[in-house]
Amino acid sequence: MCERIEGVFDQRVVGQKQLRTSLVVALMCGGHVLLESVPGLAKTTAAQTLAYAVSGSFHRIQCTPDLMPSDIVGTQVFNYGTSQFTTQLGPVHANVVLLDEINRSSAKTQSAMLEAMQERQTTIAGEIHPVPSPFMVLATQNPIEEEGTHVLPEAQMDRFLLKEVLDYPQAEEEVEILDRISDGRMTRALRTERLGLEEVAWLQRTVDQVYVDRSIRRYVVDLVATTRGRGPVQVPGLDRLVRMGASPRGSISLMRVAQAVALRAGRAHVIPEDVHALRNAVLRHRIVRTFDAIADDVSTESIITSVFDAVPAP
Repeated sequence: MCERIEGVFDQRVVGQKQLRTSLVVALMCGGHVLLESVPGLAKTTAAQTLAYAVSGSFHRIQCTPDLMPSDIVGTQVFNYGTSQFTTQLGPVHANVVLLDEINRSSAKTQSAMLEAMQERQTTIAGEIHPVPSPFMVLATQNPIEEEGTHVLPEAQMDRFLLKEVLDYPQAEEEVEILDRISDGRMTRALRTERLGLEEVAWLQRTVDQVYVDRSIRRYVVDLVATTRGRGPVQVPGLDRLVRMGASPRGSISLMRVAQAVALRAGRAHVIPEDVHALRNAVLRHRIVRTFDAIADDVSTESIITSVFDAVPAP
């Protein structure tokens, strides 16, 4: 099934292998993804392609400072013909939702969106409306423009399963993009057979059945505890670099992602390499650096690497 999804990606998205891996894994886990990059790196194309690959609905929400929570979740509209209010569901009610430049919306609007992500439902005039299943949010933020933005608090960022940082494509990949645009391949009908939503639901249930040995679970807990300075191994100088380590949600995410990575590789059990596979995407937004680390330009990824190097694998 994963091969069919990636077959659709190959026809629409050039390169960005880490992005497609993160999207497929997040879909299998039923989680959400935060994407950080400059404009023009195929984030919208990737989201649309993912929705098409699983036969799901897709909505894109462009965040602006004047965006209201009702613009996302929906509202009630008065029908003059019947003299009654009718509920109009917002664009969040889709299988794949692209929340473009989430840091441009107000904190109140961010909170409404994150509630839908966590509770898998919206409340309009006291009436609960479940979001479709599967439900996945891809939120993007631009790291180079900070004027008029509202930075996501750590507690809200922690609710994203993965945070992926995208880079520019290689020269050969960019030439391939131009070739595809020139010969019409980017707009040509896709040939790969799509998955159905029921197949995605089966895939998500199967991830839960991937076996995780107790030693692997202990390894995951030791890794996350080490980011807090409470693990079995002390990383020299870590207290000077990390103000706040990963939460228990980080442990849960690390294990869930490892299960999806193992299933994607065709295994029914998790090995330590599965825990390592997407470690940066799982932990980079859950570790808060100190001012000294930021001033010395110590990246979160290097801190994660030092933690994984220090804790012995089972």
